[in-house]
Amino acid sequence: MDKTVQWAAAAVADIPDGATLAVGGFGLVGVPITLIRAILDQGASRLEVVSNNCGVDGWGLGVLLSEGRIRRIIASYIGENKEFARQYLGGEVEVELTPQGTLAERLRAGGVGIPAFYTPTGMGTVVSEGGMPWRYAPDGSVAIASPPKQTQVLHSLGEPREYVLEQAIRADFGLVRAAKADRHGNLVFEKSARNFNPLAAMAGRITIAEVDEIVEPGQIDPDEVHLAGIYVDRVVQLTPEQAGELPIEKTTVRTRGENN
Repeated sequence: MDKTVQWAAAAVADIPDGATLAVGGFGLVGVPITLIRAILDQGASRLEVVSNNCGVDGWGLGVLLSEGRIRRIIASYIGENKEFARQYLGGEVEVELTPQGTLAERLRAGGVGIPAFYTPTGMGTVVSEGGMPWRYAPDGSVAIASPPKQTQVLHSLGEPREYVLEQAIRADFGLVRAAKADRHGNLVFEKSARNFNPLAAMAGRITIAEVDEIVEPGQIDPDEVHLAGIYVDRVVQLTPEQAGELPIEKTTVRTRGENN
């Protein structure tokens, strides 16, 4: 039952070329930066990544992207990553943009064994009708477009309404960042780091967590557990230096003395 692994390099050593990774975090909050760097050093390429976004230039998933190690991304937005935008518009990477709530539910559904679900989000748009650019050609034309999705009129929530069918996501590996774990893999997330991390962990067939602190089984109150250890396969404790590396994606400041 002891799921601890001493080094991040050992935890990611069996991730092969072409693997699908579900990665927790939002912007740079709760991102498993140490595991991502270990994959960079390990050499896996042609990866498909499922994450809310793809880090920023030089941080998080951005380091894998800049090295050309990602072939496809399922994400909610391109965000602050200029290299992500450049590769997408230049046809170097395939991108399946997905509404944020839909992406969260696709990951959760994969984790609990629901193969697909209906949602009203995206009905009447390219999300349901198809035609969203997944990959551009070098000349700027659309090389691969999203296909149309199945829709259905349902009455179960009152008035008849049309819904779009969304497929669940299961990843080969889930990579997450947590504040605390016990040796059985039960996880506690710190504040807003409890974003996509539990969902990415649930969706992974093999889930690896990097954590600030590891305690003995029984030392975490069951009511404080955010994700049960049944979803977690490997736990790596960060060094104090790694745990303290918490980059800020964007700062907003005011002039001293201002009241508003």
